[in-house]
Amino acid sequence: MSEDLQALEAWAGALLAKLQPAQRRSINHKVAIDLRRSQAQRIKAQQGPDGAAYPARKRRKELKSKNGRIKRQKAAMFAKIRTEKYLKVKATGDQIEVGFLGRVARVARVHQFGLEDRVSKKGPAYKYPERPLLGLNEQDKTLIRESLLQYLQKG
Repeated sequence: MSEDLQALEAWAGALLAKLQPAQRRSINHKVAIDLRRSQAQRIKAQQGPDGAAYPARKRRKELKSKNGRIKRQKAAMFAKIRTEKYLKVKATGDQIEVGFLGRVARVARVHQFGLEDRVSKKGPAYKYPERPLLGLNEQDKTLIRESLLQYLQKG
């Protein structure tokens, strides 16, 4: 996989080297936004970069009110974490970064690598299953190539 990335980097680097630094940064930013959108859609579909579904959440006891109705609807996993507020992009003339910052980065890291963390501040520790949030697959590499070509043709 790293060979593919190196080949993609060499190919894109040759095209971008001909541009001014401001143009490179602008194009890289647009490509990073496209990549973030792709990552967010995959997180919404609850799939890892390899296409495998995330392990299901641990079942909770249903919370019922007095008349038997369920108080809460099932919330989608990682509903907020995939928004622009938390899934950040950083683009320079030389590189593109898509990732999480701050407190959200810790939560994302726990799920990405299947680490142990506390359920709540003073709650019990739990070993979370591995749910890879970010990563590149062949579709993402194709998206990067096509986005780069599209923005180079416009500029």
